[in-house]
Amino acid sequence: MTATSDSKKDGGFLETVRVIVHALLIALVIRTLLFQPFNIPSGSMKDTLLIGDYLFVSKYSYGYSRFSIPFSPPLFQGRIWSKEPTRGDVVVFKLPKDNETDYIKRVVGLPGDSIQMIDGVLNINGVPVKRERLTDVVEDDGSGRKVPIKRWRETLPNGVSYETLDIVDNGFYDNTQVYQVPVGHYFMMGDNRDNSADSRVLSQVGYVPFDNLVGKAQMIFFSIDEHASPWQVWTWPWTVRWSRIFSMVR
Repeated sequence: MTATSDSKKDGGFLETVRVIVHALLIALVIRTLLFQPFNIPSGSMKDTLLIGDYLFVSKYSYGYSRFSIPFSPPLFQGRIWSKEPTRGDVVVFKLPKDNETDYIKRVVGLPGDSIQMIDGVLNINGVPVKRERLTDVVEDDGSGRKVPIKRWRETLPNGVSYETLDIVDNGFYDNTQVYQVPVGHYFMMGDNRDNSADSRVLSQVGYVPFDNLVGKAQMIFFSIDEHASPWQVWTWPWTVRWSRIFSMVR
């Protein structure tokens, strides 16, 4: 009886280990080849993405580079099954400065483009993009005071349309040099134009190599107020942004 009982216990333990290992392998394959979850820690992509948004990024959209694999091991160079991003895509990429930090921005410049900001207006190859003024949004300025912020609908040459915020007139990067996007690189910008460290800051972000692209932002699967904790389930009725859940990223 004892030997039989011990054998059953050992068999049950090994079966549990096998199931856990298989589950981890399946999760690794899904994370590497299909979808990876990310959360938004800053307001650089407001109002498209908010602090507290959790989203899925499709790893297959642009093919696979070493940055598609956890810890980015240098197993190979370039991309396999590569597909170039479309202007206007919201993309997660590895910061070129360290090849480790995840950033999320919008692709506005393709290889060979000239990009410039003139009086807060994005110019692509010498042509200002179409902008339509929307109603202001009201936000807390950090001191408890509510202030209006200008909001625009911007439409890129390929018809992709999205909203941008303009906190101040004549912001630091509202007037820039002409950026010439190198071959094999992309120019990224945040939708919150006065509160985004992006390709306009050459010393911090600059031009993003194709290999550094991790994937395309697809869908928000969870969203909670930036001052709330997602682990405090009892607060969800008041802190979860229910209207944002399962919304697609545009």
